[in-house]
Amino acid sequence: MTLAHSPCPNDTFLFHAWTHGLVPDAPQVDVTYADIDLTNGWLASPEGLDVMKISAAALPEARANGYELLPCGGAMGRGCGPLVLAAPGFEGSLTGRTVAVPSLKSTAFLLFRQWIAERGEDPEIVVLPFRDIMPAVRDGKLDAGLVIHEARFTFQKFGLECLTDLGDWWEQTTGAPIPLGVIVARAALGPERIAQVTAALRASVEHAFAHPGDSREYVLSLAEEMDPAVAQSHIDLYCNEFSQDLGEDGRKALERLFA
Repeated sequence: MTLAHSPCPNDTFLFHAWTHGLVPDAPQVDVTYADIDLTNGWLASPEGLDVMKISAAALPEARANGYELLPCGGAMGRGCGPLVLAAPGFEGSLTGRTVAVPSLKSTAFLLFRQWIAERGEDPEIVVLPFRDIMPAVRDGKLDAGLVIHEARFTFQKFGLECLTDLGDWWEQTTGAPIPLGVIVARAALGPERIAQVTAALRASVEHAFAHPGDSREYVLSLAEEMDPAVAQSHIDLYCNEFSQDLGEDGRKALERLFA
């Protein structure tokens, strides 16, 4: 079986037990590390794998291309949304300004589109790799940037300021947790195989919370020289009760996002 998830600390933390043989009777997997903008793009291509971590915003496309939502292993929560950043002293509208985003299919960009529509603004959008956005804004090559993940903890080091926290905006608007990423599996695997995958993933998540030290070395080996404290903050923020099970609140949040 093939599996794709990002090398980010929250994913490696949750998947570690399964991919390292610590879950009895779990399906064996061939792991591909891919940022979420890549897996979003694989949904409609032959490169799509059996099980993938994708943006919550890409779930309708996933379903249209023969994937099913799994109830655990994703990223959803409160106080963990994308940020819109700019250099100090930024004033006025984003209309006519250049804003970098990490992906056009991401939940972050969907929320950003909703936010600027509410404000009646029309910026020019440029897609850049996530790691290049903050340096480009800092260096004046862009007016603003939409960032995710550990940027919540590091943007001040680039001398940037937060124009808005889209997670706070979403929560104040809807009252719901913010759905960021979900796990999907090919429907063609069949109900029995998908049930095995779900059981393996749930057991992996439970192991991660019960034995957090087991994955520490693995997590840091893939975290692109991330400071260990930042990596732990990343895990603490994005790994929570919704990772263990979406539940009714999580499913309602997904419905609200698509609405």
